[in-house]
Amino acid sequence: MRALIQRVTEATVAVQGDIIGRTGPGLLILICAMQGDTQVQADRMAAKISKLRIFQDEAGKMNRSVLDVAGSALVISQFTLAADTSRGNRPGFSAAAAPADGEALYHYFADQMTRLGVPVQTGRFGADMAVSLTNDGPVTLWLDV
Repeated sequence: MRALIQRVTEATVAVQGDIIGRTGPGLLILICAMQGDTQVQADRMAAKISKLRIFQDEAGKMNRSVLDVAGSALVISQFTLAADTSRGNRPGFSAAAAPADGEALYHYFADQMTRLGVPVQTGRFGADMAVSLTNDGPVTLWLDV
């Protein structure tokens, strides 16, 4: 799995103008299931992200996780994270999981984050979504597991 994680003060996702998910202080997680991924990768990604120390402690050091700060997460499916831009000018997405597999792993990942104690809201798999955020820091990280 591949994820782009942003520490945010707030984030929302809308479909056709209607907000369907939001988070306050916490994480915006753009997630992509790659070909060959299983629940094992989703479990590892959820465990890694939930414990990732990217929130500031009282000394101003990134030493706290989303769990430590009682933050929440907005999880958005993002197959374009699988883009291959090595040839030509049009990205290819053949490394992304098939849609049915990608959707199942997306929902499984969001459920795992919830099971680990992170309140989660989601976007809508396959929908044309408008995502708005205020990046805190800014802190943006790329993860592959």
